[in-house]
Amino acid sequence: MALQKLNSEELAQELLSLHLWNYSPRLSSITREFVLVNFLQAFELMKQIAVAAEKHNHHPEWRNVYNKVTITWTTHDVQGLSMKDIELAHICDEIFNLLK
Repeated sequence: MALQKLNSEELAQELLSLHLWNYSPRLSSITREFVLVNFLQAFELMKQIAVAAEKHNHHPEWRNVYNKVTITWTTHDVQGLSMKDIELAHICDEIFNLLK
C-alpha cells in the first residue's frame, strides 16, 4: 500500500497523541527536542532511533548538540505528514522513555 498524506481531520486526531511534538503547517512536519543526561545518552538515543528508522525505511531529519537531539519527521514523497511520521514519532518517545 502506498503512503498517503494525512488529511486535516486525520492529522488533527493524530496530533492529539503527540503532546510534546510541535507541528509546523508551513513545513508539514513534526519536531521534538529530546534532552538527555549527556552526549553518550543522546548518541544512544540516536543509535536506537536509527535502527528503528532503517527497519521502517523512513528516516528523520535530526540535529545533535551535546545532550540534546532534535528530530523532525515529514514524508517528502507525499509532501506532508503520513502515518509513518506519526508511528516513528511514537517510537522515538518510547525509546526516549526507556533511556531516561
